[in-house]
Amino acid sequence: DEDFGITPVEAMSVGTPVVAYPGVRYGRFVYGITRSLAWNLGDGTPVVLVQGLSGGIALTHVDVVRQASNA
Repeated sequence: DEDFGITPVEAMSVGTPVVAYPGVRYGRFVYGITRSLAWNLGDGTPVVLVQGLSGGIALTHVDVVRQASNA
């Protein structure tokens, strides 16, 4: 099992808040929300559309923003 930084259930949820790294991981980043369901490119790489970025972003370059609980 590979960890793509975002779980399959979260990847399938449009509107999930994320931090996306469109170039090299941990380089420039964008806070946004997912705009699509995840899909696989021809080589099998899973990608998703993220608000504020063009083209699919590999799930290896997307982290879900977790909300802090007020417990």
